[in-house]
Amino acid sequence: MLLKLQILISSIIILLIISIALAAPYISPYGFDETDFANALKPPSKKHIMGTDQEGRDLFSRILYGARVSMAVAVGTAVVALLIGTTYGAISGYIGGKTDEVMMRIVDVFYSLPDLLLVVLITLLVGKGVEGIVVSLSLTAWMRVARIVRASVIQIKNVAFIESAKSLGASPIRIFMVHILPNILSPVIVTLTFSIPYAIIAESTLSFLGIGISPPQASWGTLASTGWQGIRAFPHLIVFPSLAIFITAFSFNLLGEGLRDILDPQTKRR
Repeated sequence: MLLKLQILISSIIILLIISIALAAPYISPYGFDETDFANALKPPSKKHIMGTDQEGRDLFSRILYGARVSMAVAVGTAVVALLIGTTYGAISGYIGGKTDEVMMRIVDVFYSLPDLLLVVLITLLVGKGVEGIVVSLSLTAWMRVARIVRASVIQIKNVAFIESAKSLGASPIRIFMVHILPNILSPVIVTLTFSIPYAIIAESTLSFLGIGISPPQASWGTLASTGWQGIRAFPHLIVFPSLAIFITAFSFNLLGEGLRDILDPQTKRR
């Protein structure tokens, strides 16, 4: 019962955040870049429920619009990492032997490097836009997916119904798509769910380092990074964007844990 409630609550919060991101242009009280220098750096009030920034822009409106960028980066990263990791891990696990050994050694080499270092280097090479951030985060996140998919494929590829399909002359692609993929969807779905908060937090970290989303776009990480400069005098500038990051990441983690416990009972928390 508690597990179902956990999944329900986290799903509602996530759907609400996604709806807000999609509807931001229609529900925000002010424009994203609508300035009002006479009301710059105002604390939360009836007129501006989350206060204003250095240029008098409504922080609540900017957080609503920032949700679009943050969710685009997070979902884009998760999907791209899932596609790359699933393909790579499936090939490695299904073929096995020396091919599997070489492919996984490559993963181990990159996996041994600090994530942040890789992300920073790739971001500097591909650029700081949404697409660049998605590419840089995906090229580090896919390795986790590959390991999980490989382990799942190895576990299932020699069971009786797979051997029967092979003996009937089914092609490797058909065997994977029809027989293997449906049986490894559970860990794939769980991994996808956990990849989203990873991307949100990683993008925020890049923003704090000054290599996140470039203006005029702004994500929650960008807003929090800007607010950090005036944290003592104007704490609202960092508190509200950080709260948005925390709630979203926490909700996806809760959903991922709930799905993991339901779809893969062997890993259920003690």
